Amino acid sequence: MSLLFPLGLFALVSLLVPLLIHLARRQHEVPLDFAALRWLQARVRPRSRVRIDEWLLLALRLLLLAALALLLAQPVLQGGTADVRPVNVVAPGLDGAALRGADTDGDWRWLAPGFPPLQQAPAASTAAFASLLRELDQTLPAAAPLVVHLPDPLPGLDGERIRLSRTVQWRPQPLLVAAMRAEPEAPRLHPGGEGDPAALRVLEALQRAWTDAPLAVASEAVPADDRIGVWLSAMPLPPAWQAWVAGGGTVLQVGADAAATGPWLAVLRDADGALLLEQRSVGRGRLLRFPAALSIATLPAIADEDIPRRLRDVLAPLPVPALGVAADQVPLTGAAAPLPQPRDLAPWLLLAIVLLFALERWLATSARRRSTP
Repeated sequence: MSLLFPLGLFALVSLLVPLLIHLARRQHEVPLDFAALRWLQARVRPRSRVRIDEWLLLALRLLLLAALALLLAQPVLQGGTADVRPVNVVAPGLDGAALRGADTDGDWRWLAPGFPPLQQAPAASTAAFASLLRELDQTLPAAAPLVVHLPDPLPGLDGERIRLSRTVQWRPQPLLVAAMRAEPEAPRLHPGGEGDPAALRVLEALQRAWTDAPLAVASEAVPADDRIGVWLSAMPLPPAWQAWVAGGGTVLQVGADAAATGPWLAVLRDADGALLLEQRSVGRGRLLRFPAALSIATLPAIADEDIPRRLRDVLAPLPVPALGVAADQVPLTGAAAPLPQPRDLAPWLLLAIVLLFALERWLATSARRRSTP
């Protein structure tokens, strides 16, 4: 047994209270005068001794206060026999009753926040499949087998393979899905400011390669949220455009001064490794720029056949795959083993305190009845 709050044991000082009360009690005696004894010589009274009349009542009160002090110290019991029954978890969306079948004694739960039992409907949640599985792995005893029933293809994947502290039984359940991944929309440019006609011709060609539609007319207005802003002028961005970028927008600076300050990161290079496009973050958005004027004369690589595709991947990157083949996502082992969960002794202490209080009250009232003439 260990204590989560050992300072609670300072409450044991209260044991002095009932002890002092019992010691301070005196036997109430009524003196009676006898005529035949009035002439007797008074003898010296013997030295009084400490006397406690109700030893059992005092012991119960001391034990009750000691139990209360122990309750404040929050005792827990380490070790003990852990429940090592197999735990079956079912991903929401699967038929849990059909998977469980006639197994009414097993530990079946939903793979959802709180891991409710299969009889209880799981609450709607956006928690990732991998995160829930890692949480469950750390809450179960280290020796408990884990069986995972999951859909195939598997949704909610994150950037790395799931790693758990135990080997699990991986049981994919095939499901029909419409598509494994949706393709992103092609970038739609929103030019602003006045710039070089050669740059406008390159942008026109890029826009037609992406959407087979002409380039929009240059406008000083802030781009819509689903557009890529293109600033053609060598002047700094207007305050409205700067606020739009900081809020999460993307602006391609074509005529911007290449000597502008700020940390820039190369995001596109030509076949020879020369820089073609670089970017930097601004708030929740980003700025991109070319290292020279946007024309075939200054940037010959712009005429390459695969440049429209490569620029599209930078301006509108493909989404991270959200689905994967379940059989390829079997968790790895090697994660830290879960810590043993101690048993809380507070409920048992509360029960003992109630019983001790009831017994103390019964003895206290019985003692008063006996002393009443």
